[in-house]
Amino acid sequence: METLSIELVRPEDGPQLLPELIRLLQETVASGASVGFLPPLEVEEARQYWLATLRDVADNSQVLLVAKNDHGQLLGSVQLALAMKPNGRHRAEVQKLFVDPSQRRRGIGRALMQAIEEAARAQGRTLLVLDTREGDAAEQLYRRAGYIEAGRIPAYAISAAGTLDGTIYFYKVLPSL
Repeated sequence: METLSIELVRPEDGPQLLPELIRLLQETVASGASVGFLPPLEVEEARQYWLATLRDVADNSQVLLVAKNDHGQLLGSVQLALAMKPNGRHRAEVQKLFVDPSQRRRGIGRALMQAIEEAARAQGRTLLVLDTREGDAAEQLYRRAGYIEAGRIPAYAISAAGTLDGTIYFYKVLPSL
């Protein structure tokens, strides 16, 4: 059985990871995931997204974790946007949980969520928020991980099929270290 490693991405890791991050984002979008993009996602748009994300990592406003298999293949990623305002330095937003479509339902999303919660606590963050498309598999993942529904917004995002889908907001209070 393959082992899974979860790694913290440092700014200097970006050039090496960029091709795999682009592939992961493109395949995630192509599979119909609601992550802010619509298919077909062009390489350059995906590249610009990841370059901006890596800049946020470099300025310490975001944490990026990646999941890899034994062979170093990128299987997933998740981001944590750190609230930077003085009155919000206890909170962060979990963003863009991606799992390679061919690797789903193998515990990678759960492992990434556990790791991002540990990263949040290490940053002194005790309140996490996130949102997901209503009815997606991720909704159940978040519920099983202890996230509490805070509310729903109908017709929030346009799907690849052109329909308007609702979103659900969740939060989780983490124990302090």
